[in-house]
Amino acid sequence: MSSTLLNVPVMSLRLGAQIGTAMEPIINPHNLKILGWWCKAHNEAEELVLLSEDVRQIVSEGLVVNDVDALASAEDLARHKDILDIHFELIGKSVRTKDQRLGKVEDYSYNDGMFVQKLYIARPLVNLLNQSTLIIDRTQILEVTDHYILVKGTEIPDGAEELAGAPA
Repeated sequence: MSSTLLNVPVMSLRLGAQIGTAMEPIINPHNLKILGWWCKAHNEAEELVLLSEDVRQIVSEGLVVNDVDALASAEDLARHKDILDIHFELIGKSVRTKDQRLGKVEDYSYNDGMFVQKLYIARPLVNLLNQSTLIIDRTQILEVTDHYILVKGTEIPDGAEELAGAPA
């Protein structure tokens, strides 16, 4: 879940110690891949970036990297400048279908490839009594914008309800 990506220690194999803290994940809104983390190093004033490709392992103690060189300045990562400048926030993003607002992203899960796999949607108060948390798989996502995430609706096409109730 997303909480395992927030405020986690960054551990160096070479030093055998913590070299910083991964504050929050950097998510590419175009493909919902976790590109890396905004980090705070112990002896640095500026916020640094740890790319997910530089993480050797994610363990209960934190993120394991080879050395402190895995932490880079955002200016040094020209290839990722566009994504870093966006500062995309997934938690709290509104989720909707073409016809209705479903709620806001409350949490998300990710897979081993560091792609967001499922969105957990907090329902509006009106729908809260009828249903629990709504779970959206990444295959249902149609579009991600600055203001909302558009997902496939779960509407039954006209005529399909008769077929669904018909005996086989």
